[in-house]
Amino acid sequence: MKSRETLIRLKRFQLDEKRRKVAQIEAMMADFERMAVELDREIAAEELKAGISDPAHFAYPTYAKAAAQRRDNLRSSADDLKVQLDDAQGQLAEAFEDLKKVEILDDRERGSERAAANSREQAALDAIALSRAAR
Repeated sequence: MKSRETLIRLKRFQLDEKRRKVAQIEAMMADFERMAVELDREIAAEELKAGISDPAHFAYPTYAKAAAQRRDNLRSSADDLKVQLDDAQGQLAEAFEDLKKVEILDDRERGSERAAANSREQAALDAIALSRAAR
């Protein structure tokens, strides 16, 4: 009984860890996208201020080039995180399935134990009834 409870607690802890990992990756992806959008705004503002929007132009603002590179790096990192997110979500699904299997097994065993206890109790009551009837 104690080992089952410990196993269930372990599986719940593992499930919670997987949930935290998924949430952390999703938060990082959202931060990267937010920063990339902000860099897009800064690039547009810099291009507007310089009056040049062609990155190949010799007088294209250096800050806009650097911001564009940073934005591209952020989006690349977000794409890399997407792969990690897919993997983490798969691990989360597996952890959830493992927990459910253990909980179902626990419910079955508790049901069997309850049925056995009810059977013993009924046998004891039947014995009492028979002993009273025999008097």
